[in-house]
Amino acid sequence: MSVVIAGAGMHPWGKWGRNFTEYGVRAAREALQDSGIAWADVDLVVGGETVRNGYAGYVAGSTFAQALGWNGARIATSYAACATGAQAIDTARARILAGMSEVALVVGADTTPKGFLAPNAGERWNDPDWLRFRLLGMTNPAYFALYARRRMDLYGATAEDFAQVKVKNAKHGLTNPNARFRKESSVEEVLASPMVSDPLHLLDICATSDGAAAVVLTSADYARKHGIASPVTVAAVSTVTPTFPNTVIDMPLLATDSSALTGVPERTFKESIGQAAYEEAGIDPSDVDVAEVYDLSTALELDWIEDLQLCKRGEAEALLRAGDTTLGGRIPVNPSGGLACFGEAVPAQAIAQVCELTWQLQGRAEGRQVEGARVGITANQGLFGHGSSVILSV
Repeated sequence: MSVVIAGAGMHPWGKWGRNFTEYGVRAAREALQDSGIAWADVDLVVGGETVRNGYAGYVAGSTFAQALGWNGARIATSYAACATGAQAIDTARARILAGMSEVALVVGADTTPKGFLAPNAGERWNDPDWLRFRLLGMTNPAYFALYARRRMDLYGATAEDFAQVKVKNAKHGLTNPNARFRKESSVEEVLASPMVSDPLHLLDICATSDGAAAVVLTSADYARKHGIASPVTVAAVSTVTPTFPNTVIDMPLLATDSSALTGVPERTFKESIGQAAYEEAGIDPSDVDVAEVYDLSTALELDWIEDLQLCKRGEAEALLRAGDTTLGGRIPVNPSGGLACFGEAVPAQAIAQVCELTWQLQGRAEGRQVEGARVGITANQGLFGHGSSVILSV
């Protein structure tokens, strides 16, 4: 048995200041309309949790099911920080593969505050976010900058390379109706924007946004029997953790991909995520036609290109400079415009990537279409061992 994406929908991303449920309901209805499946036929709703939106956000599956109108569907809620949406998709897919569901609706939506995401208020000594923010001053842009410095030291990356990632993604997002920022940028504009955490400027770092995305999943058999047009196969969902030879269980975790572990890992965390996805899908990185990756900062996109084995270590800058990662290039990366154009709506962004790849593989990504795309991969990095990669194929 295989599981397919029968429909995809989004609420445009921006800074709307309304309840996250409103965004999620719109995305859900668009996904249902796209699939041709009635809400009454949905038997599972999986919501992506949003911790900033009160109790309704913590029980997002129930919140969306109620808002759409109680129909007797089972509900589930997933949280994995930026990998939340992929984990929600994995939950829905598992139930379909187990024969416990026929039609699943997966929804992620968020309303975010202005500025960089902050930790929970008060003294929270068991909260790793609070510890790294309050004790170390390690806000997200600070460790994005550490990644960037690492690339500069190891591979000779430059601030101009990072800026060029923004330029590329901004151009990709120009015609995307769901993108928040639809304006071209130049390298000079990026470098002239305020320095946030050296070497990253303001335009190197994604904003926080309101937004939503949703997909409808069914078995391939269900899609055939009900005449669903052009379904896209979910070939793999990877949410693996890294493997280390030794562990230390009494150390605090203070960064999003650090571990209380010693020794050299078999693969880096992000390499493990991509490799597990390839193995499950039974494909090779050379089979990938298009990628949607986690570009909270411009430098992170370059890392992900290598983590997903789309090129060798240290070669991402060369691909970028040659135009290979832009539309029309060998392996277009973030044709949607990425988070550079959308901003960060945490429980929605991994689902939004799947929406984009669905439209790409169906040939419906008007104005940003990757010609002949048949296999696409996503990548997200969540908090403290959470991460995800999804492979779709036709």
